[in-house]
Amino acid sequence: MYRPMPKTTRLLLIVLFSTVWGLGVHAKADSPETFDTVISGGRVMDPETQRDEIADVGIRHGKITRISNTPLTGKLQIDASGMVVAPGFIDIHSHTPTRLGEHLNVLDGITTQLDLEAGSYPPTEYGYQFAGGAQLNYGSSVGHFAIRGRVMDDSDQSYFFSKRGFMSLSGRMWRDQATAAQITEMKQHLEQGLAMGGLGIGVLLDYMTDAVSEAELSMIFKTAADYDKPVFIHVRRGMPGDSTGLDEVIALAEAHGTATLICHITHSAMGGIGQWLAKIDAANQRGARITTETLSYLAGGTSIAADVFVNRDWRAIFDIDYEDVQWVPTGEWLDEERFLRYQRDFPASSINHHYVKEEWLLEALAWPGMMVSTDALPAFDLEVKTNPNIAGTYAHFLGRYVRDLGVMTLMEGLRRITLLPAQWLALASKDFESKGRVQEGADADLVIFSAARIAAKAQYGDPYQPSDGIAHVLVGGRLVVQNGHQVEGRYPGKHLIRPLSP
Repeated sequence: MYRPMPKTTRLLLIVLFSTVWGLGVHAKADSPETFDTVISGGRVMDPETQRDEIADVGIRHGKITRISNTPLTGKLQIDASGMVVAPGFIDIHSHTPTRLGEHLNVLDGITTQLDLEAGSYPPTEYGYQFAGGAQLNYGSSVGHFAIRGRVMDDSDQSYFFSKRGFMSLSGRMWRDQATAAQITEMKQHLEQGLAMGGLGIGVLLDYMTDAVSEAELSMIFKTAADYDKPVFIHVRRGMPGDSTGLDEVIALAEAHGTATLICHITHSAMGGIGQWLAKIDAANQRGARITTETLSYLAGGTSIAADVFVNRDWRAIFDIDYEDVQWVPTGEWLDEERFLRYQRDFPASSINHHYVKEEWLLEALAWPGMMVSTDALPAFDLEVKTNPNIAGTYAHFLGRYVRDLGVMTLMEGLRRITLLPAQWLALASKDFESKGRVQEGADADLVIFSAARIAAKAQYGDPYQPSDGIAHVLVGGRLVVQNGHQVEGRYPGKHLIRPLSP
C-alpha cells in the first residue's frame, strides 16, 4: 500500500539535493582547467606568428591546447623561467636512424629526424632500429638509389645499412647506365614508394654521377611532379665553384614544375656559393620552387669509397690533400698510404674531409630561405666515432652563428630550423602543417633552452659530447629530455609516412 512521504522528510531531501548540486556547480566553476603538462613562465617564441612573450603553454593529448599570459595548471609542471620555449628542431638531412643517433639528436633539441637526401625503399622499412618505438619522429623520402639497386643489382636492401651491414658501393647500380626498360621499372617503384607515403624522392646523384643518364634523371623529376612531391638531390659535383650540376637540376625543376631541394649547398658550391644562390633566386623569380640547406659544421662527411674519392680527382675537386682528411672511426688524420689502405680494407667506413671555409657558410646563411641540417653519419657505438654534426649541429648554429656572431636574430634562427623545414615538407605530407610552430592546435614537439648558454661541445675527434644549455625536449607532449638528460624508456615518436589516398 502506497504511503506518502512525510512533508518534513521531503523538505529535508529537497534542501540536501539543492545543496549538493549547488556545491558541484560551484566546485566546477572554481576549479582551474588542468592540462596533462604545463610549461610555465618561459619565453614563448613562434616563428610563424612572431609571438615572443612570457607565457604558459598547456598541453593535452600531445597537442598545444592553450597559450596563456595567466598561470595554467598541469598534472606535470615544467618551470621554463629564464628560458626559451621553441618548436622542436626539424632535421631534414640525416643518416642516423639508430639508437645512438636518436639519443644524441634529442639532446641537441631535434624532435624530427629525416633522411630525405638518400631516402629508402620501401619507405615503410626505414628506421628498423625504431621498430620497438622511437623518441623522436622519423621518416624518409623514396630512395632512388635503393630502387636502382633493386633493378640493376637485384638488391633487396632498403637503406644503405641494415641488420646485414652496409650496402656495397661497388655494384652496377653505382657505375652503369640503365636501359630504357630498367628506367621504366624504376619509375614503377618510385610511384609505389610515393603511394606508400615516402616524403618525396631522394637522389644521390653525385654518388653515381656517370651512371645516371639525362633520361633517367628527367624521369625522376617528372614522376615527382606527377604526384606533386618534392625531389631532394645531391647534385653532380664539378671543379670548385662549377655550377654545371646545379644548372642541370634547375633546368629539370623548371621543365617539369618539380619542387626541388638542393642538399648541403655550401659543400657543393664551395667558393661559388653566391653565384649558385643567385641562380636559384633567378629560377624562383621565373616560377620555380627551389630551396636548399646547409650544415653548421664545416667538414664534409661521407664514405671513403664514395664515387668522388674512387673515380675522380678529389684533391682537385675539394682543393685539399690527404692530410686534410680524417678517418671517422678513430678521428686520426690520414696520409696517402693510410687513406688508400683504409679505402681498400674498410670500404664501408667514413671520412671527414675538411674543405669548407666559414666565409662560404656565412654567405649561405645570409640567404633568407637557407635551412640548417645535420647531414649526420650513422652512429652505432660510442667506441666508434662519427662526426660532431650528430650531437651539436643546432646548438652550434644557435650559439655561434645566431648569438655570438649575430648573423641573424634568434627568431630568424629558429625559423630556419623549425618553420621553414615544416613549410617545405608540407609539400610532402600534411603531418608537417602542425609542426615547427608554438601555436594552439600544433603538435607539442618543443625544445626549452637557455639562449645565453646554448652551445655545442661536440667536436671532430670527440663527437659524442651533448650540447650545453638545452634543458628539456618534448615530443608529442612527452618529455624525452629532462634537465639536460635523456629520459630512457619513453617513445612518443612517430614514423612520418602518409600513404596516398586511393
